[in-house]
Amino acid sequence: MLENVRIVLVGTSLPRNIGSAARAMKTMGLSRLYLAAPRAEIDGESVALAAGASDILRDVVITDDLAAAIADCALVIGTSARSRTHDWPQLDARQAGIKLADEGRQGPVALVFGRENHGLNNEELQLCHYHVSIPANPQYSSLNLAQAVQLISYETRMAYLSQATTEAEHATIEYPTAAQQEGFYQHLERVLYHTGFLKADQPNQIMTKLRRLFSRARPESAELNILRGVLKAIERSDNSNRDH
Repeated sequence: MLENVRIVLVGTSLPRNIGSAARAMKTMGLSRLYLAAPRAEIDGESVALAAGASDILRDVVITDDLAAAIADCALVIGTSARSRTHDWPQLDARQAGIKLADEGRQGPVALVFGRENHGLNNEELQLCHYHVSIPANPQYSSLNLAQAVQLISYETRMAYLSQATTEAEHATIEYPTAAQQEGFYQHLERVLYHTGFLKADQPNQIMTKLRRLFSRARPESAELNILRGVLKAIERSDNSNRDH
């Protein structure tokens, strides 16, 4: 998924910002950097500030404008530090990361950053599906370009890791069927009668409470197999004691 997340820098004027952005991307596992109408070239300062992320600079894609950089993207989120006269769907950094991680599973998505001095213009913002702003300290909201890239790239990575963990859990956890659960309850009831814990003349309230207990716990298939093994061991022990 992370390979589908594209960082687009529009009109970047300082070579060091390109390198620093590449470094911020790589630390979060992102690798697709696009430069739309850049005002600076990648140079030695860019490579030095990339600090090991020169592969991202080597594979950078340069386009004439933002429209060309995002032409194949199904989701485009543009960063905006100030309010606009027109209303537009707004996201915070965390929401943006979740959306990029969600839709990046299907194909290319883009996170767009504007010029160092005045960001994206209104025409460029209108090419974006959502606008995202970082709620920095209003008394000192001086985030540089690389810091902004780092923050939203981090949120994207966290959303990706959360999804991967959830998918892994769903893929590996196997729960018993209703028939297997019922077989366990019948086995449990039989053993409890044999041990004398349950009496034939007792109402079935204890088994009802035990069913409720195991329903809340929702044991996995492997755990239910362990419980069945415990019951079998009790039965074997009981039979052995009777033989003696």
